[in-house]
Amino acid sequence: MTRRYFGTDGIRGTVGKSPITADFMLKLGWAAGQVLRRDKGRTRVLIGKDTRISGYMFESALEAGLSAAGVDVSLLGPMPTPGIAYLTRTFRADAGIVISASHNPFDDNGIKFFSAEGKKLPDDTEDRIEAMLEAPLTTAEAAQLGKATRIDDAAGRYIEFCKSTLPDRLSLHGLKIVLDCAHGATYHIAPNVFRELGADVTTIGSAPDGLNINQQVGSTHPAALRAAVIQQSADLGIAFDGDGDRVLLVDGDGREIDGDDILYLIARDRHERGLLQGGVVGTLMSNFGLAMALDKLGIPFERAKVGDRFVMERMAANGWELGGESSGHIVCGHVQTTGDGVVSALQVLALMMREQKSLPTLLKELEKVPQALVNVRLPAHANAKEVMASAPLQQAVAALEHELGDEGRVLLRPSGTEPLIRVMVEGRVHLDVDQLAHSLADQVQALLN
Repeated sequence: MTRRYFGTDGIRGTVGKSPITADFMLKLGWAAGQVLRRDKGRTRVLIGKDTRISGYMFESALEAGLSAAGVDVSLLGPMPTPGIAYLTRTFRADAGIVISASHNPFDDNGIKFFSAEGKKLPDDTEDRIEAMLEAPLTTAEAAQLGKATRIDDAAGRYIEFCKSTLPDRLSLHGLKIVLDCAHGATYHIAPNVFRELGADVTTIGSAPDGLNINQQVGSTHPAALRAAVIQQSADLGIAFDGDGDRVLLVDGDGREIDGDDILYLIARDRHERGLLQGGVVGTLMSNFGLAMALDKLGIPFERAKVGDRFVMERMAANGWELGGESSGHIVCGHVQTTGDGVVSALQVLALMMREQKSLPTLLKELEKVPQALVNVRLPAHANAKEVMASAPLQQAVAALEHELGDEGRVLLRPSGTEPLIRVMVEGRVHLDVDQLAHSLADQVQALLN
């Protein structure tokens, strides 16, 4: 079926504009409840959210819709996306709902669903929810209405889970860390995790007010973290995005450690200890240097389409346990069912403590090639696929690919979460990939104009 609402990462958009409205969320909760009840009878759903001010409104609307459908609701409050996945599993709930727009600004919001297994909801279930949205909303008989409760110890449960992903005797004592919580859902989680494991922790981006999520902080704005790490002479910095499923690191000299670096570190460590199951799934955006470094280690590498859904699909198809994106969305399948920023960071810190080595030393065998990414924003009327399929743009891409030959590659793709076309050019050191990417982006912009 043709989807109206669900994208590659749930439903997302600007608050107050269809479909990110209170009345739609009421209907969405009801539609999801109807579908889940048909599958399982009496049903329980967990709802968590990030720190956006609109989360209060949508939490109430979803709760009302689910209750009208006869579904019991448990409210988690502010909670990282992976924490909601974990708690959905451990509470044996039938589904989990995340109210978040991840790394987007506060005036966006969205909805993601998790299955009872803490994984993305199957496509056919999302399709059935979409179909149910077209039906008239009805209310269950009063005796059959869903009840709502609040799980007061949700944060503590997730903190203990994160700590449990490290060996019992491994301590982070002696590490000085700066955490950037993006004024988002990890603000009351991450500092406790790292402090309780023995690290010396200071924080930035840990005072959410409903309006400042991702505002010049977090994994999409690492400059503040770099400055704090250098100023405080910290060993490293860790930055999460607004809902805590992404992570980027900064070494003691302020150099950024992205998702490709993190994937390499975790894969190499588990491979050398005989623990890695299969290979590694990256994406079309993963650096060519990552593929080469893994090949040298004898670790298979496969590219999926951009988006954690597609990464996890390939992981499942191959029976592999590790995958992720250069943006910092890392899936450590041996301990978690979805991307988890805190857990992924802990895997790297455990490696540092075991080998007593700094991040630059651990990464010395990974030689990434220069990569330039330029985002071109789409006007309201534009269709990304039509723009990308236009003959002039196809000719420009072909000409650039011919110029690069075997020394680079070009990738154009529409964003799955924002109205953008992403232009990426990657190539050997002697190529001016930044200039080439901006030149191609200018051609995209000219078509839009």
